[in-house]
Formats: sequence, C-alpha cells, structure tokens
Amino acid sequence: MKYSILGDSGIKISELCFGVLPMGPLQADIPAKEGAKVILQGLNSGINFLDTAQAYKTYPHIKEALKDYSGEVIIASKSHATGYDEMKEAVFEACREMNRDYIDIFHLHAPREDKNVFQKRAGALSCLIDLKKEGVIRAVGISTHAVEVVEKAADVEEVDVVFPIINKVGLGIIGGTPEDMIKAIKKAHKAGKGLYAMKALAGGYLIKHIEESINYVREIKEIDSTAVGMINSSELTMNLKIFENKKLNQEELDQTKVQRKRLFISRFCEGCGTCVEACPNGALSIRNGKACVDYNLCITCGYCVPQCPVFALRIV
Repeated sequence: MKYSILGDSGIKISELCFGVLPMGPLQADIPAKEGAKVILQGLNSGINFLDTAQAYKTYPHIKEALKDYSGEVIIASKSHATGYDEMKEAVFEACREMNRDYIDIFHLHAPREDKNVFQKRAGALSCLIDLKKEGVIRAVGISTHAVEVVEKAADVEEVDVVFPIINKVGLGIIGGTPEDMIKAIKKAHKAGKGLYAMKALAGGYLIKHIEESINYVREIKEIDSTAVGMINSSELTMNLKIFENKKLNQEELDQTKVQRKRLFISRFCEGCGTCVEACPNGALSIRNGKACVDYNLCITCGYCVPQCPVFALRIV
C-alpha cells in the first residue's frame, strides 16, 4: 500500500480510502458488526483512511471496528450544517459516536453547492476553523461535485482538504468535463490543498471497467487518495489488488458483472419532488405524477433515499 501526505495538512493517508457510505441505510444497510468486520479487515490490510459523513449513519460501523484495532486511523467526516452551532454539534456527534477525541478531517458536505458555498455556509466554516484551533479537528475540508467549487477552494486559505468527484466519463461532475475537473484539481494542489477523490467508479456505472476506471484516477498525480465504497470482503480484496498494482483474475472480473446497484422507486411514490431536490446529479424528475430516474445520470449515492417522506426509494 502506498502512503502520502495530504497536501500541506501533515496527515499521512493510504492511497486507498475505505468509503463507508454503502454500508449504511442509504444503500446496503448492513448491521454495524457485520460492516465492522470488513472495515477491520481493511485496516489490517494496510488501509488507514476512512471516509464517512453525518448523513451516512455509519458511525456505529466504524466505532465497532476500532474496538479491535490499535493502529492509527485517519477519519474524514462531513455535515450539511450551515450554521456555527449546527456544525459544532455535528463535529462533536462524530467524536461521540465513534469514540474519538478528535476527527482528522471534517468537510462542508456540499455536493450540489456552487462557488458561493463558503459565503452561504460561513457560520459552519467559521466553526470548523475554530475547532481546528482547539484541536477538535485536524483539517478543514469541503466535499463537492462542482468544478467551480474546487477552483474556489484553492483560493480559500482556511480550507486544507478538497474531496472532489472525478471519473473517466465525467458522471456526476457539475459544471464541466473530467478535463475541467482535473484542471481545477491541479489548481487546488498548487495552492497546497490535499485532495482525495470520490466516485472513481461513477457509483457503480463503471464497475465492469473497474481496473481501468480506478487507475484513471490514480494516475492523476495531484490526487493523494481515492475513496472506494466497499461492503464485503470480496470487494475489499479486489480493490486492494488494484491498489497494490496486481491484476484481477477472470473470476474476480466476472464478479464485477453482477455488482451494479440501482435506485428503485416503488409504487408508493406520491410524486412530491423531494427526491428531485435532493439529487446532486439531476438524475431524478417527475413524470406523470411519479418520480423517475435516468440511470445514465444516477450515481447511486443514495442521498435521495432518506428524503422521501413515504419511503418509496431504495438502492437495490
């Protein structure tokens, strides 16, 4: 496993970041103890970097895994909080729920926001800056799907880490192409920001081209780590092999053919449009009084799932 320092933050991370999102209720919804076993396996295999969020509801999975692990673990979390007090509570919730004295990286969780996000969430950003001074977090970050936000983050001195979406087909990128995002990533890197990438597999869309797709992101030299969502040992084993520069065998490649997950909309949908507002990628719309999904745009992030007031959405 390769390790590097995340920009100017001084935080040392593994090139493979364990994305914990899919374990939670937004996607697979597996029990904390079951998920913890996979996380622990990853930690024992050389991964030292976990990515989660307040909205993912996966703190219990991480807490359970850390009970049996004594090594250093770098944890990144995030919150949609906009105000100072709301963000303060989110950070302390993360500490409390994962039994940590501090959180290494805490992001403004802003997949859909434009470049004005730092003004819109000035209170939340101010809180993170203060908590960094107090040692409650080690680095201030922002997670985003938008090219212009990555560009703007390069100019915001207080931001230490940027977590952008990037994949070879550009699925999920707001306001540009993969080339535009890479250009923004280079600008942020030059400004000393640490960068790690999300959605290299475009939410599973590129799973049949797993090696090529992950290596596309790995070859962006300004990216220090790539977060890949995992829920079981077989997924972990495949990803470890890729990041250790080993070729997958035919059995493993065949397994990827059945791993693609999709958003399912049940007949209980009332067409209220709440999910449409929650989708960061414009994949949802209302037609004939019901929600419908464009699978060419959906990145199966699951952000829409908890927003449905009648529980008509799920990832299957």
